[in-house]
Amino acid sequence: MKHLPFFLAIVSAAVVCPAQTPIVAGGGVVNGASFEKGQPVSPGSLVSIFGTGLVSKVASADTIPLSNSLSGVTVTFADLPPAPLLSIIPGASGSDDQINAQVPWNIGSGTGIVNVMVTTANGTSKPVAVNFAPSMPGVFVAALGGQLNAVAVNFSDNSLAWPQGLVSGSHPAKAGDVLVIYATGLGAVDHPPVEGGIPGQLAKTIATPKVLFGGVQGEVLFSGLSPQFVGVNQLNVQVPTGVKSGSAVPLDIEINGFTSTNTAVVAIQ
Repeated sequence: MKHLPFFLAIVSAAVVCPAQTPIVAGGGVVNGASFEKGQPVSPGSLVSIFGTGLVSKVASADTIPLSNSLSGVTVTFADLPPAPLLSIIPGASGSDDQINAQVPWNIGSGTGIVNVMVTTANGTSKPVAVNFAPSMPGVFVAALGGQLNAVAVNFSDNSLAWPQGLVSGSHPAKAGDVLVIYATGLGAVDHPPVEGGIPGQLAKTIATPKVLFGGVQGEVLFSGLSPQFVGVNQLNVQVPTGVKSGSAVPLDIEINGFTSTNTAVVAIQ
């Protein structure tokens, strides 16, 4: 398989905040790709947690497996050990702080409710009840050109399947092309890595998703964990015939009865 190396950069300004007991916002635990409120979280997925008093300074993980504490901040799901953390980001004036974390793989089977808490040097937040489910897919996107472009890579040349020239080298895909799509929240895999880790061997999703391009189903050649990025799913999918061409063709993932809801799009010619 081919993979696209991409980099996560965090740009921030220094913020001075008075000491405050952490508060997780209602509906503030969301899928780390779609950011949709009101959706369940799923085992091994990436989530973003929003609230106040959660973070005093920027910090990001520098090891794999990820640490379960950054600058004294920890996140717990129910009575499980603290969750792996990718980064913590203080909010600018008037905006919420943000914690990016991975949901524990053993959060539970089926559907249910789990309490999420954040602990800092100033105390522990009140529990916030969050639904969990076997899967809740979200597609990673980049907001450019007035649309949410899916992180979908042309297998043949490692270019992004975006409108021609939207970024350097990007061009539409065509029927028969294989796209490598990055998402999170597809659920259990056959060889789960350690908490906060990347797989040491090929890790396929237990359930096989459907991937739709403008409502037309593509052939899923691989669905599992990215070997490069913690908590990130990789799908290798062949673009089907019969897709109406366009610069913003909706891309949807269905798995275990749950469908991605962020309006991710790809360019198809």
